[in-house]
This record gives sequence, structure tokens and C-alpha cells, in this order.
Amino acid sequence: MLKKILLVDDEKNVRELVRATLETEEYVLFEALDGLEAVELARREVPDVMVMDWMMPRMNGIEATRAIRSSPRTAAIPVILLTARSQAEDFAAGKAAGVNAYLVKPFSPFELLERVESLLQEDRVVPNRDG
Repeated sequence: MLKKILLVDDEKNVRELVRATLETEEYVLFEALDGLEAVELARREVPDVMVMDWMMPRMNGIEATRAIRSSPRTAAIPVILLTARSQAEDFAAGKAAGVNAYLVKPFSPFELLERVESLLQEDRVVPNRDG
């Protein structure tokens, strides 16, 4: 069965790089341009993993992660945060929001693929996708 990946970034070039890295026969990608759109799409599609930027319009990645964690339907979705923010307090804020993995831009496409594959293999409780 195809795994669903929700890619969330307001920068077209980042989306293109991530899409080129992750678009395979194993994954189907959905894209959102900001955190608000990401939360709506996550609730509708319930992806297997999310790759999300931190700094975006309307709702940033930390706020979107908190919103995703607050709903039983989406709470277990692993989130990889992509960001240029690399200070200790940034990592702490991501962890506090429920981020599963953190990649600093510029990031290695190979490292992104490894993180996605690792999170997809972890045992986790998958919410009921119908409710």
C-alpha cells in the first residue's frame, strides 16, 4: 500500500527538492503551502508522515504541529520539521510541540529520505482514518 506524505512549505524550490527526493512508487505526496492548509489536509487525508517547514504564512510549522497533536485523528502522525532555525531553543520548541525529527536547511535529501523511512517503520498507534 502506498504511504501518504504531506509536504508543507511555502517555498517552491524546497517543495520541488523534497518532491524529487520522495516521489517514488512507494509514496504519494500531497502538498500544502502553509500550516493552516496543512492542518486541514492532514485531517482529511491522515498522512503517514509530514515534512513541514517552520516559518510559513498564516500558521507556522510549530503551531500546525500543535494543532495536529490536539486531534485524536491526527495526533500520531510523525512530523519532520525542516527549518533554518538551528538554535538549542528552536530544537526545544519543536520537541515541546511534538515534532518527531528536525532537519536544518540546507538539508541532505538522503538524510530526509532516511528520516522518512525510519519514521514510517516505527511502531505507532494509527488513529482510525474514518473518524
